[in-house]
Amino acid sequence: MIGCCGLDCDKCDAFIATARDDDGMRATVAKKWAETYGAPIVAGDINCTGCRSNGVKFSYCEHMCEIRKCATAKGHGTCAECADYACDTLEGLLQHAPHARANLDSLRRPR
Repeated sequence: MIGCCGLDCDKCDAFIATARDDDGMRATVAKKWAETYGAPIVAGDINCTGCRSNGVKFSYCEHMCEIRKCATAKGHGTCAECADYACDTLEGLLQHAPHARANLDSLRRPR
């Protein structure tokens, strides 16, 4: 369940709330994210089966994430498959999420 960017979807609160079908957790996550990101996020927005799944995705991940858009356009499952790894767009996230870099590094194939 490693996302395009290397984040682990299994550890994402939206993924967990969806997997558990837990409306209370959805409300808690929505409130936290709305406050953190200054965005109008409500409990009904908290539905995600993972960024690389065929199912429902959190709105940001599906429509706005530039990393996911790029990987999808290039036909990559994750950025680890890209010859441009780690580009400037990805580095912006990896600086704040070293665990995502470790996940992607573990998926890299020797060239």
